Amino acid sequence: MSAPPASLIPRPSLFWTGVALTCAGVAEHLWMFIDSASMHFHMSMMDMSPAIMWAAMAAIVVGVVLSGIAVVQPRTAHPGAAPAPAQITAASRRRLIAILTFALLVDQMKPATLAFISPGLRAEYGLSATDVSWLPTVALTGTVLGSLVWGRAADRIGRRATILIASLLFLGTTVCGAMPTYGGTLVMCALMGMAAGGMLPVVYALMTESLPPGRRAAIMVLQAGLTTTGGYMAASGVAAILIPLAGWRVTWFAQLPLVLILIALNRWIPESAAFTTRQTRAKQVPASALFKGPQRAKTLVVSAYALAWGLVYWGFITFLPSQLESSGRHGMSAATLLFLSSLLAVPTCAIGAWLYMRWSARGTMVVYAALTVGALLTLAAVGLDGSRPLLLATVMLLFAGTAGVIALIGPYTAEIYPMAIRGTAGGWAAAIGKSGGAFGPPLIALILSAPGGIRTAAVSVALPMALAGLAVAVRGTSPQAAVQTPEGTTTLDAELDELVSSEAMAAQATAATPAPGKGGTPT
Repeated sequence: MSAPPASLIPRPSLFWTGVALTCAGVAEHLWMFIDSASMHFHMSMMDMSPAIMWAAMAAIVVGVVLSGIAVVQPRTAHPGAAPAPAQITAASRRRLIAILTFALLVDQMKPATLAFISPGLRAEYGLSATDVSWLPTVALTGTVLGSLVWGRAADRIGRRATILIASLLFLGTTVCGAMPTYGGTLVMCALMGMAAGGMLPVVYALMTESLPPGRRAAIMVLQAGLTTTGGYMAASGVAAILIPLAGWRVTWFAQLPLVLILIALNRWIPESAAFTTRQTRAKQVPASALFKGPQRAKTLVVSAYALAWGLVYWGFITFLPSQLESSGRHGMSAATLLFLSSLLAVPTCAIGAWLYMRWSARGTMVVYAALTVGALLTLAAVGLDGSRPLLLATVMLLFAGTAGVIALIGPYTAEIYPMAIRGTAGGWAAAIGKSGGAFGPPLIALILSAPGGIRTAAVSVALPMALAGLAVAVRGTSPQAAVQTPEGTTTLDAELDELVSSEAMAAQATAATPAPGKGGTPT
């Protein structure tokens, strides 16, 4: 008689105990925030009990650790103990798409919120503009680390487990809104960035393995673009409504119900059946496989494309609003530019999804790279002194191009890599793109101070984007349909298995060769 299927959560009692502890710690911080209402929610001047605050923090840490341990399948478990794959139906696929889209929406709200809290945070802590600039830098550095860590974790402990752990970190780091010092806020924002950094590549890996080929790529491209837009719009709406009522801190606590809903929906997030099958029959593949054999060219191309986008988006576009406002001729505010970028993402991503599915994945990526380069070179040619219609059209094309690039890179990466390193590859691509937030702004600031100003900066970021588009055109990989072989592998998996097996055989042969002077051939 076969054993009954295991729970999706191996240790449910431990998991919910951890969630309860985390919620208790967050609730204590929330009460501190509510108690500061008489001080206009300025907690930097509030007299708090260090013992209670540290106890609440300890509850959060212990809760997240316990729940994280609970969702990981035991390595010693017999393959039969793994959860039986749920029956896949059209309804279950639609439900999974909806839940993962909601997860990405919550994920995108985290970094978007940073744009709205800076004025209030600066006023409360009495910070200079230089001090405040550390907040996005630290948060984006956290997303880089998170992308690397969670992308790798997805290939080691599973897609579902990684999504749940990231969600738990979302829950715990909502207490960023109750930090009494700026240093504490920076630490919590770094941790929040680590949680947010890994959600995208893991979701794309799970989507790739859970949806059938065909419209899958179009769904993921639309999902990528629209959740980015939706996350910004949701964050801006929360800020517009709640900040006038309860200050900047409330924007973090306002996301608490969304995170709790995401955790409650975990029962409808199944583990990838293909991933579970592979885990029971194959060895772990090292992260270094990204840079070996046929994977090397893929990684270099994806890295170039992601890095070029990061330089344009986090570097050049960061300074574009202030440059336009300082010109004083066009009356185009930063708010207008942000609105245009959000508005244009919808048709841009819809067109990109259609082209990706109906025409060519590589070709679509080249088109959007070329669109971005064309807008940058036009801006370099006319500068900020051109006619208003031309400048407006150029800015709109620039936003359309960058929106398409970021919507394409994640799904493309998930489709071209073997399952065993799909999460690792997605995390690497996300980290490379977000690293533009770490060194892009200071680099562009330096270029803007040189002769040529905005024109020189536009050419400087257009060049790597042009090279990245050329690399995709010449050496890019076309996504392959995941057709199962009788052994349960795909062509991509077989390709990687051959690499791992050949390396293992070489290592065994090296170990079996006697060293000179130790029983081997005399020297």
